[in-house]
Amino acid sequence: MIQLVIDRTYDGYVTEIQTVYGQLQEILGVKIEAAPDEWDRLFNVDFFIKIGEKYIGLQIKPINSGIQLPEIFKEYNLQAESHKKFTEVFGGKVFYLFSEKVGEKKEIKNKEVIDEIREEIKRLSELIK
Repeated sequence: MIQLVIDRTYDGYVTEIQTVYGQLQEILGVKIEAAPDEWDRLFNVDFFIKIGEKYIGLQIKPINSGIQLPEIFKEYNLQAESHKKFTEVFGGKVFYLFSEKVGEKKEIKNKEVIDEIREEIKRLSELIK
């Protein structure tokens, strides 16, 4: 039973990576990296984008029939404080991306966040100049 949970957790993580690297990195044209374990624990950030000396945080949440949206929004509200601290420390905002299985692959469900991330990249890039 424990191995099944570990396998499913790992599969979910790999799928998140494929969603982020396979889609978002290509769309934005920037390097996206896995966050250090410490960032995950302190700031609830799974991945980051480095812009100069600033960082944008990304939190990926899979949506499926087993996860209810109200639970995700409750978690979002609980993580808001840690995301605020991330911004204070690293300068960039943290964005939530929801991934959903469509056919055999995962897709970013809230595509509108892509434009918000672009704007944050632009804002931080202008601070470098």
